[in-house]
Amino acid sequence: MFDQMKKLMELKKQADMLKKELEKLVIEYNEVRGIKITLNGAQIFQNIEIEENWLDVNQKSRFQTELIKAVNMAIRKSQKEAASQMQKIPGLNIPGLT
Repeated sequence: MFDQMKKLMELKKQADMLKKELEKLVIEYNEVRGIKITLNGAQIFQNIEIEENWLDVNQKSRFQTELIKAVNMAIRKSQKEAASQMQKIPGLNIPGLT
């Protein structure tokens, strides 16, 4: 039982270290035309840059659709990076994390 507690404490320590590393990781997503999103590995948005031509009132609906698409794709990219980093932790093999 002591060994299990020791393993859990080590896993928590590794998870805390991973969290700090993910917060340092910068992910940029700019595959949606006119929108660039920057967030960290902990999925905290750092910046959203929007090209001037997206601010036209006549294209508001299209802009909103593309912004949502860009945000969701940036989150997916961040989640994949977090899963990749988590796989590097020995003993932390969670099925379906890839």
